[in-house]
Amino acid sequence: MKVLVLAFVVLTGNGGVSSAAKGPHYDASSGIPAWVDIDTPKKFYKATSSRGESWDLVMSDEFNRPGRNFTAGVDPMWTAIEMADGVNAALEYYSVNMTETVTEADGRGVFRIITKLDDISFRVYNQYKNPPGFQQSRMYYRSGMLQSWNKFCMQGGLIEVSCQQPGVTGANNPDANNPQARVTGGIYYPTWPGVWLLGNLGRALFMASTSRMWPWSYNVCDANLEKDQRISACDGNPGFGLNPHQGRGAPEIDILEGGGAAISSSVQIAPGMPDEYRPVFPINGESPYCIYSNECKTIGANTPDVPSSITATRGHRSWYQGLRYAAHVCAAKADQIQVASQINASLELGIVDNSCKLSTCPASFDVNGDRGPVDGKAGSGLYWGVNKDGQCFPVMNGYNGAYLCDPYTTNSKCTAPLHSDGNGNGNKIAPFAYQMDAISANWPVEFAAYSGYLKYQLEWVLGRRGYVRWMIDGVPLFEIPAEALESPPQNAAKSNPKKLMIEEPLYLIFNTALSTSWGTVPPNAGKPCRGDGLDPKVNRICDAYPLYLKLDYIRVWQNTSTMSVGCDPASHPTRLWIDGHKSEYEDIDNPNIDVDGNAFCNDNADCTLGGSIVTGSCSASNRCVCSAPAVCVVLWCC
Repeated sequence: MKVLVLAFVVLTGNGGVSSAAKGPHYDASSGIPAWVDIDTPKKFYKATSSRGESWDLVMSDEFNRPGRNFTAGVDPMWTAIEMADGVNAALEYYSVNMTETVTEADGRGVFRIITKLDDISFRVYNQYKNPPGFQQSRMYYRSGMLQSWNKFCMQGGLIEVSCQQPGVTGANNPDANNPQARVTGGIYYPTWPGVWLLGNLGRALFMASTSRMWPWSYNVCDANLEKDQRISACDGNPGFGLNPHQGRGAPEIDILEGGGAAISSSVQIAPGMPDEYRPVFPINGESPYCIYSNECKTIGANTPDVPSSITATRGHRSWYQGLRYAAHVCAAKADQIQVASQINASLELGIVDNSCKLSTCPASFDVNGDRGPVDGKAGSGLYWGVNKDGQCFPVMNGYNGAYLCDPYTTNSKCTAPLHSDGNGNGNKIAPFAYQMDAISANWPVEFAAYSGYLKYQLEWVLGRRGYVRWMIDGVPLFEIPAEALESPPQNAAKSNPKKLMIEEPLYLIFNTALSTSWGTVPPNAGKPCRGDGLDPKVNRICDAYPLYLKLDYIRVWQNTSTMSVGCDPASHPTRLWIDGHKSEYEDIDNPNIDVDGNAFCNDNADCTLGGSIVTGSCSASNRCVCSAPAVCVVLWCC
């Protein structure tokens, strides 16, 4: 759950031409598709979608070549970040040299993000400080973030990532005895790794670019929301090459966010639902964090439409409807086995208790979820939302979004403003105050996620019949159908905004964060890891650093007749907007530099366009060298 609008940063423009300017995308003379790694075996050039369609490989990186350099302007697909993480109560400083490719002892080539102990002092400008100004800051961890921003973007597709999450697998970790056992969580999993996608109009960590851009997916001219959405459908002349009357933004899809005992998979989207479609906010001094343990005393605060009387009182359902949840194979627990007929009968009678139980609610605790046969296979005995065999099962996340505000707003839903009179802004920050939604499921994970590699998959289909679906090695976990976003519950006044199924060009991000508030928390958070050095268990945990997020490969397939790659498509342009707001997307340490060629190659045919004109050649170091500046954004030359 990456809140991308609250941060401190200093931004300085650095010129250059946006990589998104280049296109279209052609295959090399050798037949290698534009973004496909030459090391990807041909047997992976096709994949079958969850709906049985044959899709084509459009992008891959096998990470087989050790020693790659991800400094800005070097790698044709990826850029590593050099800056402090200023969001989500972060504890780490991102550095380029914390990203690397290596060959492991078993011969496997992998990309790694290193997370190590450190002591970093730096000076930053904090717009959210009172008064705004420079401040001296300190972080005790150094880690890495890798982005394909403004290089490789996609609109729809199937993503597969073979990934090992960072964790302390030794140091007497009690979970290490059985790879299939469920992780118990806690101190042995101190980081917050992520594999996710974000709209190209917002560059992660560059808060000026994400303010009022993240995570909008809304194409309606709404006078009440116009000031909060930076590129609104109300604007008939937005400029910068944008399409008139098209609402734009930078929505987010999280393939995985590690959290120790569970992994979170989510869509982040705006505008969020108004209060009357959300769980009731805890009252009478009750902590708002009770939602995470499902123990709120306030009626209706734990789960949407629980108890059932909430629905009757409101006169409509709440939250997103028809979400789909299914089991992930792990060590089964007999006390979590459910029977579909019993759950259906309970829901028909109505839920009386103020919180869900496995005997009365679906295993997901989502009483509005789909309860039909998984993937329509009635004979399988498997039903969405029902934990037939007591396996690891995704549960609706208690976190359902945040109310985002500029630092000067006096809106009662926001934290105390910097200036209570609301007049201290000086037009430095455009005013905003809006709800964003996190449609999210947390699913228990086995220790193998930390000791080995799992195949995490995301399938994203655009349009009104589309969906976002999470899988492990082809087995479904969680699915959000487009209808849930575009046809939400309504009162008589139809006050619930109808979002748009995500269709922005999204880019890929890998990172490992540490936080005092998100994921799991490291020892002595906000201080050196070992604290006073007197706790033997803490010392063992801290001695286990560095920790590694590892990716064996990433591959992307698409239905090329309905999906596309590219960061500046005609349907959703970004190039001229980014070029016109350079200082919001780059700084002196993180310039936006175009890369021509430089892909790995076996021979000249891997580096040139088909035909009589030679556009590039394969160097002695097996890298594509372009004969002239490339006119399309691909890994080779054209």
